[in-house]
Formats: sequence, C-alpha cells, structure tokens
Amino acid sequence: MQMYSESDVDTTCLEGKRVAILGYGSQGRAHALNLKDSGHDVVVGLRREGASWKRAVADGLKVEEPADAVKGAAIVAFLTPDLVQAALYQGVEANLEQGAAILFAHGFNIHFKQIEPRDDLDVILIAPKGPGGLVRRQYEEGHGVPCLVAVERDRTGSALKLALAYAHGIGGSRAAVIETTFAEETETDLFGEQAVLCGGATELVVAGFETLVKAGYQPEVAYYECMHELKLIVDLLHEGGLRKMHEFISDTAAYGDLTRGPRVVDDHARQRMQEILDEIRDGTFARQWIEENESGQTNYRRMMDADLSHPIEQVGAELRSHMDWLEN
Repeated sequence: MQMYSESDVDTTCLEGKRVAILGYGSQGRAHALNLKDSGHDVVVGLRREGASWKRAVADGLKVEEPADAVKGAAIVAFLTPDLVQAALYQGVEANLEQGAAILFAHGFNIHFKQIEPRDDLDVILIAPKGPGGLVRRQYEEGHGVPCLVAVERDRTGSALKLALAYAHGIGGSRAAVIETTFAEETETDLFGEQAVLCGGATELVVAGFETLVKAGYQPEVAYYECMHELKLIVDLLHEGGLRKMHEFISDTAAYGDLTRGPRVVDDHARQRMQEILDEIRDGTFARQWIEENESGQTNYRRMMDADLSHPIEQVGAELRSHMDWLEN
C-alpha cells in the first residue's frame, strides 16, 4: 500500500493554475470552497438557470457555464452525478486545454467506458472517504478526510503530482491519501454500497423489524431495537473497530454477536455477496443501471416508492418527531 501525507505533496504544480469544478452538490461545493480557501484559482461550472448557480455565487465563488469554466483550467473535476457526466464531458471536451487533467471522485464512467477521454488528457481520481459536508467541516476545523488517489492515464508525466496537490487543497493530505486504481475504487465502492452499507444494512434492519412485528411485538419497540440503536453500534465501529464495540457492549450482547451473527450472515449470504461482486466486476450492474436510466427509471422509482412506504418509515417518522436533538 502506498500512502501519501502532506510532506509528499508538491503544491507548486498548481500555483497560478485554474481548477474548474463541474457540479455544486455535496462533493462539488466542498471541493470548490476548500480549494478556494487553500489559495487556488477556482471556477465552478454550472447551468445559469440551475438552482446551484445562486448558491455558488453567494458562497463567493466565480461561476460560469461549464463550457466556459473549463477554458484554461489545469484540472477539470467532474463532480456531477455519474449518469450525467458522459453528456457533460461531450459538452466541454472541445474547450479542454491541451494536456489538462480531468478528475473524478468516483471511477464509474472511466472504468465502464462511458467516457473515453481525449488522448492528450491526464485522467485522475481523488475520492474522499466521506460525504461533502464532512469534507468541508473537517477542513474548516483544521483536519481532513482521507482520500483515495488513482491515475488512469499520465500523458504529461505530472498526473500524480497534480492529483496529490488537489487532494492537499481539499484537506485530504492532512489525514492520508492512499493510492489505488480506477478499477479498485469503482468496484469496491459499488460493492460496499450494495452488499454492506446501503443494500445489506437496510435490508437487515427491515428484516429484523418485520420479524419482531410479525411475532407480535410493538412496531415502536421493534424500531428502537433494529433501526434506532444501529447508530450506537456504527459509531463504536467507526471510532475503534470491532475491539471498541466489544468494549462498550454488554457481555450478553457480545455472546449473542459471536454465536448468532454468523447464523444470519452465513455461507449463503457470503455466496450472494460474491455474486454481487462478480456482477460489478463483469459490468452487469453498470449495464443494468445505465439501461434503467435510459428507459426512464420506471423500475427504480417503483422500488424506491415501495421502500419509502414501508411501515418502518411511518413508525420511524413518528418516533423521530419526539427526538428534538435530531437534525431533520
């Protein structure tokens, strides 16, 4: 594993050079503001009629239409949703400087060849391991969120230096910048979302809730046990791994964890995880997701509506309304 810190960064490679940020969502806003506060020449590329234009201007940033924003930029960061990036790239490609670097925070479009960059361009990745709000808050507090760095193409011989300077500008080198590849970042990110963090965790929560309610327990009590208290465990895991969790839970809970957990996530679950990973690696998931969007997201919207109308959502909304410490 190659890990970089602040002492490994040559910031001079970005001095006096423009960085164009395309998109002003969670990551786009954080990157733009952090880079600006780090002293870089930042311009944000947005549609003038879009809702984000006024917000970026109010934040004190220079804002232009995307095709104009990329002119003269040494780095152009594509920080819009994955499935609009290909069209965005086509719209700005002609204005990209010869030998510029295009940067991504997720490798989906490069790895699955939805974007095939012009031959003279460097292609790099800086992926903070946290949402944009956290990237911004940590920077303002003098800290940083760890990042992954990857170089898909190095036409100029300076691609890694530029990527590290960008990571430094958003605060990543204050923590750690770990070298990876576009393939590894893309495939592990998708797998984590699908099998563990989003798909796996939420299905486990809902299944636990349904099991208790079906057995006759009150939905409100089931919600507390299967959804509400999950944060307590996740915080312990985040702060100190399995060891800290075991230090802070009861011996009864730990014994139940060690003896019953493997019965839930058993060899069958591991086989399904492997199948999910195989579908990511062979492009099956990417093709399905692209086709879903091209056909109007009918299935996606149907599944989302079903998810958000589940009884656990109704129970949870009522219970959370009494928790005045939560940010709703």
